[in-house]
Parts: sequence; structure tokens; C-alpha cells
Amino acid sequence: MAFNWFWKAMGAQQSRNQKRSVAIVEDASARTAELSHLDDAALAQRARDLTAGGTLSDPAEFLAVLGVASERTLGLAPFPVQSQAVLRLLEGDVIQMATGEGKTLVGAMAATGFGLMGKRVHLITINDYLAGRDAEWMQPLVSFFGLSVGAITEKLGPEERRRVYASDVIYGPVNEIGFDVLRDQQVTRRRDAVQAPADVALVDEADSVLVDEALVPLVLAGSQPGVETTGKITEVVRTLRETEHYSIDDDRRNVFLTDAGATRVEGALGISSLYDDEHIGTTLVRVNLALHAKALLIRDIHYLVDDGKVALIDASRGRVADLQRWPDGLQAAVEAKEGLDVTEGGRILDTITLQALMRRYPMVCGMTGTAVEATDQLRQFYGLHVSEIERNKELQRFDEADRIYATAAEKNRAIVEEITLLHTNGQPVLVGTHDVAESEALAEALSERGIEVNVLNAKNDAEEARIVAEAGDLGRVTVSTQMAGRGTDIRLGGADERDHDGVATLGGLAVIGTSRHRTVRLDNQLRGRAGRQGDPGLSLFFVSLEDDVVVSGGSGESITAQPDELGRITSNRIANFVAHCQRVTEGQLLEIHAQTWKYNQLLADQRDIFDERRARLLDTPLAWEELSQRAPEKASTLSELDEGVREQAARDIMLFHLDNEWAEHLAVMDDVRESIHLRAIARETPIDEYHRIAVREFKSVAQRAVDEAVETFNTVLIDDAGAHLADNGLARPSATWTYMVSDNPLAGSGNSVVSGIGNLFR
Repeated sequence: MAFNWFWKAMGAQQSRNQKRSVAIVEDASARTAELSHLDDAALAQRARDLTAGGTLSDPAEFLAVLGVASERTLGLAPFPVQSQAVLRLLEGDVIQMATGEGKTLVGAMAATGFGLMGKRVHLITINDYLAGRDAEWMQPLVSFFGLSVGAITEKLGPEERRRVYASDVIYGPVNEIGFDVLRDQQVTRRRDAVQAPADVALVDEADSVLVDEALVPLVLAGSQPGVETTGKITEVVRTLRETEHYSIDDDRRNVFLTDAGATRVEGALGISSLYDDEHIGTTLVRVNLALHAKALLIRDIHYLVDDGKVALIDASRGRVADLQRWPDGLQAAVEAKEGLDVTEGGRILDTITLQALMRRYPMVCGMTGTAVEATDQLRQFYGLHVSEIERNKELQRFDEADRIYATAAEKNRAIVEEITLLHTNGQPVLVGTHDVAESEALAEALSERGIEVNVLNAKNDAEEARIVAEAGDLGRVTVSTQMAGRGTDIRLGGADERDHDGVATLGGLAVIGTSRHRTVRLDNQLRGRAGRQGDPGLSLFFVSLEDDVVVSGGSGESITAQPDELGRITSNRIANFVAHCQRVTEGQLLEIHAQTWKYNQLLADQRDIFDERRARLLDTPLAWEELSQRAPEKASTLSELDEGVREQAARDIMLFHLDNEWAEHLAVMDDVRESIHLRAIARETPIDEYHRIAVREFKSVAQRAVDEAVETFNTVLIDDAGAHLADNGLARPSATWTYMVSDNPLAGSGNSVVSGIGNLFR
């Protein structure tokens, strides 16, 4: 009862904040005319006066100043709702604004406000393109107030990165910012780090970054010969047949050898048993990886093969994930499956989840088109509140009820018929699919009807901005995988809106979803592409009882229905069942997130302790002090050396062993995590056992690092050139690389696995 009262009180507080924001914005509008008479210098000075001391003395006047400056520098006069959104961001909320309502300007205005209050801001985007585009587009506004702005992109070198990170407002994709954190955690001289501390993370597409991908680990790896996974194992596994030699669970997430399969593999490899001690940790592991690659990972759904390399597809965005890979063994197994060169394995040096990355910022706020549905997660995992910002113009989009079909084949035929009908009338159509194979099958089926199709998927995402911008043109049909985070408005009549009125007369943009997503929020991200700024529009989702979301969410439940001659089901009972299935899958995802968060939280806390220790070693003479105390005789032999050389040599030694022990700790805990579910068999609680082991293992990390550093200090040559660690076989990796681990490669796989790739739209 008290719990419910608390959240009701929080909701009431949010409502009061919203009313206060509206009143402030109305006041700001009244002051705009007066401020517009000030020259540029006086206007900028007024903003600095209002933010002196790091606080906002008069929010209404400050919003008015920002509005006038925006119109002068960008030609964009913010709507009142945009000013309201800026205020909520400055107070630390996640704001929900519909697609096309101007979040880019809102983010720049809020970032300018933070910057004027003396706070360095990371404006975190989904990808390189948006970071570069938005920084260039919004630079005149930010610079108007004497603030510097820059963009971090993948191609920048260390010196360029240092310059950008020294700016007041930094636009950057979340993965690049995270990778820079990991790389900076490997430096042995502070001057080699590229990042400067930031005070605020302002996150675009906040629900995607903070919820959907929050637990995706960013990984820094170092060169180390990998385990051989090619050869006979791949050839043997290739001959195995489903049902006879292996089985796949209903969710198509796990594959298991049958007794017959194990016998076949053992015979082919000439071994007595895969489950003997000598094979269970090596051969069996490689067989299972090869089997996973064969049976569960499907080309053009989970990955592409491009220029002789495996490229993972980011299921949540429908793009190639350039910096993403599976854990080394699985990556190598897929490469072997495709007959490609197997890439070198590596040792993980450090890793951080996006959620842990966000915890590094003193303040986090954000904006997205679909935050309300993620309210619970944002509150539970970050303590963030959601403010819903009203549309500037009333929504005119018509959201049609789902069209439900018995089978995927009948559904897919109906999708083609509906698109053909809409296209015949000249109405632009945007189709949201779930994977590359589905998008290409649909495009082929439409081409056979004589309909020209623009396809946007992981194979051609470099053309993204142009394809999205043209999607609202007369007669245009665009098929896209995952529209979330595409970052470009779809304007009726094309990018220049030359045929706006004609398209509006036809009903505006029609958005079609080929199936429900696993969360309503992702459905709404697709819907939101239609009905921009009061334009008319249509959204319509097609569903079959064979879709993944229905099969997974309705697992164990039987349902009967009588379809018509085309396979369509119009029963309200079935519509309710589909909605129920989606709620179940949402609940499953939330539970997975909550459980994974519990596992990650302790490691995140331990990382904070590790980071603090590393910073003290890096920024103070602590390393020399500790080593000289533990090994005074060796220290006395170095008295003739320059003090700076001695301190840096000690620092190099201590940091090498500290980093090495942290990497070992991560590897140990990864192994523990893989097998922790077995604790349940012994009537132990897996999460409790994991925490117990993590605490026990971490207690010895720092001590082992010091002990090993003392041993190295006593034995390694130290001269005017520093500590010769490489001579003792203690060199850092000759090469490092970064990638994102896709630990759930089948997430968001759409209907393609169920339907069969070749006959999706036949």
C-alpha cells in the first residue's frame, strides 16, 4: 500500500512540474519581443548573466533568450512545446516528444544551457552520421554564446579526439564514447588519455540507449592467438541433421546434440566420448559453437557476409553493426561455417556495459519519441523521471486495428495486396520489417507487381538519410528494417515538400508493420513516422499466429479461431490474445533486464573501486611510494635516476599488473556467469552465489597486483629509459581492438525463422 502511495505521489509531483513548465514557457513567450531588440553581444551576455554561478536564475527569460538566438542563427523559432522540453531536460528528465517535433533543436538548446552553467555536455547519439550532422547543424546556435562544439566519430585519431573532448558540447555516438573510456583505462600516462571529464549525458533515443541496449557490453580486446575452430569439427557438424542429430528449443535460442548426434561426431573425430574430461572443455565446446553457428545463426538475418568478412546485423536498428561481434569462439565458428578466414582471437582487456557507462555521469537526461512505455525501467535502473511533451499540432494519424491472419504465408500475401492498393492511389508507403531477408523478399514480391521499391536495410544503410528523406514522396514505396533511431524526418511530398498538399490529400504517409515487435514501444516508434506536425497519416500492423511474438508470448497456450477464405481472423478474442502475447514478451524482456542488471551491478561497483585505484596510481607518486616501501633495497639502487623516470617506471609496473588482474577477474566472472545456473540444482540461489564468488575473487585482485608488481620491480631492468617490461615478457598487447558483444544473437529475429526465408512473400 505504501509502495503505491509513493508512486502516486511521484506522479503528482511530475504533473505539478509539467504545469510549472507550461507557465514558465508562457512567460518566456511574452518576453521574446523585448529581447529581440538586443544586439548579438547583449543577448549573449544576458544568457551568461542568467546562468552565472552554475544555476538558472530566471528560466523564463533564459528560454526567451535561447529562442531569439535560435531564430537568428538557425532560422528556427522554437515552438512553445520545444521550450517546455528544454526546461524539463535542464531539470534532469527524460522527455517524450513525437517524431518530427524537433528534438534536434531541443537537444542543442538544452546543451547550450548546461554549457553556460559551466557543465561539459556529451550529447549522445545513436551513430556517427547523426553526431556529425547535428554538431554541424547546431554549431551556430552553440557558438553564438561563446561555447565550443565538436563531434566524435569513428575516423578521428587521438589528437583530434582530445581537441573535441575539450569542447563544451560534444556530440558522439554512444559506442565511440564508451570505447574511449575503455582505451583511456589502459593508458600509463595521463597525457595519453583523450577524454576530459563530462558533467552531463544528454541522450538522444534515450529508451534505446538506456533500456534496449543498456546491457550490451562494449569490449576492448588485445592481440592473443585464438583457439583453432576450423577444420574437421566444422565439416562434421555441417553433415548433422535436425531432429536426428540435434534438437532446437521452441524459442530457437538453444541447440542440443542428441545421442545419435554425439555418436556421429565422436566417430568422425575418432574419440571415445565428447564428455570425457579431456574433451569436455575443448572439443565439446567447439562442437557446440559450430552447431550453434549452423543451426541458429542465419545469414541475412543475424549477419551478412561482405567482402569476405562476417558483419553482424544490429537487430534493434536494422543496420550493420560495424564494431560488433560475438564472443570469439562463436564468431570464429560462423566464419568457419561460411568458409572464410578465421579471425585471430584475443584476450578481453576490459569491458563496460552502456548502463555502467551512463553511471559515470553526474547527471543523465534524454529525449525520445517513446519514453512513457519505458517509464518503469528508466525509474528502476536510473532514477529518472519521464515528462511527456504535447505535440505542437494535434495528431491527425489514423491507427487502424491490427489485421490478423492464421499463417505467415497468408499474412504476407495480404501485405503485398495492401501495399499494391495504396500505391495504386499514389499514397507513399513505409513498410517496417524485422530483418534483411524479410525486407528483400518483400521488395522482390513488390517488384514482380511492377512496383519500384526503395530498400533500407543493413546492406545499404550508407544511403539511409536520402532514402528516409524521400519516403514521403508521391507514389514512393520504402521498405526498411527497424526505423528506430533513423534520425531523419519524413516530410510529405519529399525532402523539399514540393508535393506536400497532394500527398496530404491522399491521406499522407501510410506506415505498415509486417508484424508486432516484442514491445509496444518499438511498434510506436514505427507508427510515429506518420502524422508528423499535424499531417494526415495511416498506421497498420499485420500479424499472424505464426509470428515470433505470438509463438513466444503464447507458449503453452492453445487458441482456436475460424479464419475467412483469405486466412484473416476478425475475432476480438484473438486480437486480445495477440496483445496478451506481446505483454508477455515485454514482461520477459523486463525480467531478463532486471536479472542481468543484478549480475552486472556488483561488477559495476567493483569497477568503480578499480577505477579509483587506477586513477591514484596514474595521477600521483603512489606507485613509487608503495614499491619502494615493499622493496627498499631495489629502490635504493635507483636513487641516481631522475625522479620522474623512477615514478613512471613504478607506475608502468603497477598499472600493468593491476590491468592484468582486472582482465583476469573479468574472465573468471564470465566463466562463473556461464555456469551459475547449475547452482540452482544444488538448491542454491544463483544470483546470491554469483555475488558471493564475485566478492571473494575481487578481494584478492588488488593484493595480487601489488605482489606481482613487487616481484617485477625486483627483477626487471630499470634505467633512464624506464622499466623494460617487454624483456620480461610483460609487454602490453601489440594491437588492440574494440567491439560490442551481441550476447543474445537471436533477439528480434522477426518471423523469418518460422516462415522460411525463401517463401516469405510468395
